[in-house]
Amino acid sequence: MEKFGRSQPVTRVEDHRLVTGHGGYIDDIAPEKALHLHVFRSPVAHALIKELNLDAARELDGVHLVATAEDLHAFGITEGLSSSKVKNRDGSPSADPKHPILAEGKVVWVGQPVALIIAESVEIGKDAAELIEFDYEELPAQMALAKGDVDLHPEAPGNLAFDYLLGREEETKSAIAGAAHVVKAAVGDNRVMVVAMEPRGCMAEWNGDSIHLAFGGQGVWGPKNELARLMGLETDKVRVTHPDVGGGFGMKAKLYPEYVMAAYAARFLDRPVRWIADRTESMLSDNGARDLTHEVTMGFDADHKLLGYHVKTRCNMGAFNSNFGQFIQTFLFGRVLMGVYDCQNALLEVEGYYTNTTPTDAYRGAGRPEANYLLERMMDYAARALDVDGWALRRKNFIPVSAFPYKTVTDELYDVGDFNRLLDRVTDFADRPGFEDRRKEAESRGRLRGLGLCYYIESILGDPSETAKVEFNSDGTVNIYVGTQSNGQGHETVYAHFLSDQTGIPMDQIRVIQGDSALIAKGGGTGGSRSVTTQSNATLAVVSTMVEKFTVFLAEKMKVKPEDVSFDDESFRIKGSNAAPTMLDVAEMAQEAGREDLLIHEETAKLPGRSYPNGAHVAEVEVDPDTGKVEVIAYHVVDDFGNLINPLLAEGQVHGGVVQGIGQAIQENVEYDADGQLLTASFMDYSMPRAADVPYINFTTEPVPSTANPMGMKGCGEAGTVGSMAATANAVMDALSTRGVTQADMPFTPRRVWEMLSNAQGAR
Repeated sequence: MEKFGRSQPVTRVEDHRLVTGHGGYIDDIAPEKALHLHVFRSPVAHALIKELNLDAARELDGVHLVATAEDLHAFGITEGLSSSKVKNRDGSPSADPKHPILAEGKVVWVGQPVALIIAESVEIGKDAAELIEFDYEELPAQMALAKGDVDLHPEAPGNLAFDYLLGREEETKSAIAGAAHVVKAAVGDNRVMVVAMEPRGCMAEWNGDSIHLAFGGQGVWGPKNELARLMGLETDKVRVTHPDVGGGFGMKAKLYPEYVMAAYAARFLDRPVRWIADRTESMLSDNGARDLTHEVTMGFDADHKLLGYHVKTRCNMGAFNSNFGQFIQTFLFGRVLMGVYDCQNALLEVEGYYTNTTPTDAYRGAGRPEANYLLERMMDYAARALDVDGWALRRKNFIPVSAFPYKTVTDELYDVGDFNRLLDRVTDFADRPGFEDRRKEAESRGRLRGLGLCYYIESILGDPSETAKVEFNSDGTVNIYVGTQSNGQGHETVYAHFLSDQTGIPMDQIRVIQGDSALIAKGGGTGGSRSVTTQSNATLAVVSTMVEKFTVFLAEKMKVKPEDVSFDDESFRIKGSNAAPTMLDVAEMAQEAGREDLLIHEETAKLPGRSYPNGAHVAEVEVDPDTGKVEVIAYHVVDDFGNLINPLLAEGQVHGGVVQGIGQAIQENVEYDADGQLLTASFMDYSMPRAADVPYINFTTEPVPSTANPMGMKGCGEAGTVGSMAATANAVMDALSTRGVTQADMPFTPRRVWEMLSNAQGAR
């Protein structure tokens, strides 16, 4: 049996259903007679609640329920949302303030839920919200990543969420102190939103003493356990499902307060309840991402070999801990701290601060984009400071092929890699030798042209175990139940494709079933580029079991020894016979023989180790110095994803990720005013990349198959974003440096770029 798919570019089977209006998203599946949830949200960032008068709202025709935190408490919902925590550098626990479903005594960000309204329609719910009298004592908004004047939570003096250290402190400081060259820089990583194509939404309904919660998410098992805890239910009384999901990006992985509100109201009223956010509501209430500032010091020897890397980071945790925020901004950031470079002296110090903004969490890469962006920007700054070629500086410091498997300073074990090979490929792919001629031609038109490189590495994250179940149906079709969740990645195609490759079952007879805790006992969900690698590993395990059991069954039926039966990925071969039954043939035989035990097979498999996708991104930009407008002219990617099941889907994933990175680099930016009011709360103010903003993305692969799993895969879900931020930013910096700009941070909007050029001209 082959250990990986045949790498054929199969088009997505789900696309016809989705693009012709036959998808079943959360707002499509709610019962027509379901009541509507509307959330009354705080209009201010920081305040004590003095009075909340709901009488007029409750009396409005069409309103069924208006409730506050006190009502939830009376019902038995008293706990707050769970979150990840890390240990401080001294070993003490980090801050853990309660994150309530509805505000309790105070509000700490604009948009925090204060009261819930259940009405016959969305419009009536909004009208009722207008009748709520909300009296509050406003407090100063804490917006800086530093100790503020007023604490958001008594559990976090000075608003410090945690103080974290990772790496070799004394060795790193000593290496930098003795370095021949020391490079220092401050680097910012601006705050962005997820703005998924489909906003968040949910539907809740009760059947006796059991609840069914449906929402657009990234895995049903964590939210199932969380909802059971909050509602005081046994887990077997909770069913969580995901319909079609229009984008997740990490932001949709958690259980949000609105989902608990819907579950409570459905129980209280004994009616189904539905909720879907509008775009501004999403921008106010979805978990955000990035929002870090770094102070970095790098030490090099006289031959420009990297000796030490010291990062001091301050990050915005928002008003509360999110489900993954502390973990991502510390450990996951540090997991690829040194990237692809051979240096054992590295130190990461992180301070996380609570601010009066929406909670900050992971999406677009979970720590890997932040770490790679910072390191690759610093390699670019170092090359300029040392007056050396940035590509040559990277080559000098790459982990050599002979060093693999390579244990990093943060105890990651890179199994394989050939970074020079990929850099050679992208040098030709992006025509680097011809860049200076292109730059001169651009200058003749009054444009500044720049070329930027990012060599990234990431690791697949999450639970290394996954479960697969295969069920043979009486009509000749096959179901494969998976523990991951598609948010648009094409899982229905890739999982059916892989099972077909391994068994010979026609792909159009395979149905992929996901996102239902009643049908699938356990699973790790989707996130961290884990899905295809972990799920395919589980599929291999269940196929092996199927072959083993079918072999014994066939041997008994054909009256031969089991060793005389073999399987060649398409059909069984029986020694001394011309018979060649397929998997489906054997399943039919088993059904006729009453062997129901042979019609369902389930296995859980654990990856023996993590794999590490890596690659080189090269962006080429032009800047109009008169207006500051940046245009990405060309983009080239050479990735090492190991073996691929479906190159077409992998390329699509890269395209989407690259666009996200370009969007952050030149357009996207979340802005608040000094009082904590969100200034970018609609698409009129928050700029998203469109087709005209992005060039054709040239993509190819140079696979170095992983040894950490039997398929040789490495994952690819977030790789496009991980590489594109720094590649684009370095390209802009390369263009601006011709006019004397020495420091440049995202986002490179026209106003900011024009100001950078103007300031540089003034300095000259």
